[in-house]
Amino acid sequence: MSTSAPVRPLSGVRVLDLSRLLPGPFCTMILSDLGAQVDKVEDPHVGDYLRLFPPLVTVGSAQGSWDVSARFASINRDKRSLSLDLKNPAARDALLRLLPHYHVLVESFRPGVLDRLGLSVATLHQHNPALVVCSITGYGQTGPYRDRAGHDLNYVALAGVLGLCGEREADPPHVMPIQVADLGAGALWPAVQILGALRVAEKTGQGSHLDVSMCEGALSFLIPELCNRAAGGPPPRRGGELLTGGKACYRVYRAGDGRFLAVGALEPKFWLAFNAAIGRPGDPSELIGDDAQQDAVRAEIQAILLQKTRDQWIAHFAALGSDVCVEPVLELDELSQHPVHASREQFFSIAASSGTRSDGTPIPPLSQVRTPALPPHAVGQVCPPPQLGEHSFAILQEAGFSAEEIRRLQQSGAARLATGSGA
Repeated sequence: MSTSAPVRPLSGVRVLDLSRLLPGPFCTMILSDLGAQVDKVEDPHVGDYLRLFPPLVTVGSAQGSWDVSARFASINRDKRSLSLDLKNPAARDALLRLLPHYHVLVESFRPGVLDRLGLSVATLHQHNPALVVCSITGYGQTGPYRDRAGHDLNYVALAGVLGLCGEREADPPHVMPIQVADLGAGALWPAVQILGALRVAEKTGQGSHLDVSMCEGALSFLIPELCNRAAGGPPPRRGGELLTGGKACYRVYRAGDGRFLAVGALEPKFWLAFNAAIGRPGDPSELIGDDAQQDAVRAEIQAILLQKTRDQWIAHFAALGSDVCVEPVLELDELSQHPVHASREQFFSIAASSGTRSDGTPIPPLSQVRTPALPPHAVGQVCPPPQLGEHSFAILQEAGFSAEEIRRLQQSGAARLATGSGA
């Protein structure tokens, strides 16, 4: 039996990441975890704006330590930083010279920005016909909203997702606490598209331009509901349907200590088991009862669940060994210590000059990341996020730039080289 380490799925794939903030960097983090080499192209003056967002954490390596945004650290680990001022013609020419060494370019500028920089998709493909170019924007490269500014809240509003959030129809929809359009539609969807486009490029030698709209990506999450509606089903009422808290069997309840329990006993067998566990006679007909019946059942269950604390109820259900489909609503500070997450080693540490520092970040659900034979995750650590321009010299040198050419780029302001990076 071979003892050699397995090859990671994207081993050998090289990615130029021109994106900033959350969607693009989260997407390229996924590609990195699958084995791709991700080189992050940043402006020499500020770099990725996310670097500056508080709170800051101290990270580092053998070269020293530095402070950086915790959010930046979480999604830019295991990447290298190449600092180029793409508004400078010398930097633009340097980027074009780099292209034959890469398979993917990810960018999140507004439509038309690449053209103004002299980096149109056609120009990129002239320098590398097999390049996969992925453009992530709010509303896409075409259409009346192509130039419109927006953020996650705007995208999920226009996609119809926000309108389903909340307890009652009369109340404003709840702002979602996670960026569904940014991270779901703007990172996961483009990662999937890039994987497919790489396969096509491998077979045909032809690259592609992926037009990713975060608004459209969020809209796609409504496919089951929209198809149900098109078939004559009722429109999902906020807080009134089965999966939006309208039924007693699928709802969040308050425990006696003010913390919460998530009850998801949808099927008759789970509903009966749950009711038996709390000492209440249950009936399968309650799963589909009208609003008046649901209100009455909810009130009964809520009164019972107030008799114990959240953790007492969880221990009670566990002792019975029954499938009741109830879990605690965990706070962020409780996640890393929960037995499910801890046993599956979901949280990692980032190396620092004085040892390691946990940043409380879970490993994405990619089995390749968690294979023990694949460093650096085998020791529960990842490489720290890069300093701005930390790898500029090495990346340019790998592409055939001489030391003199690199120094000229630095002197002209076209590139930034971190201290001690080889310049």
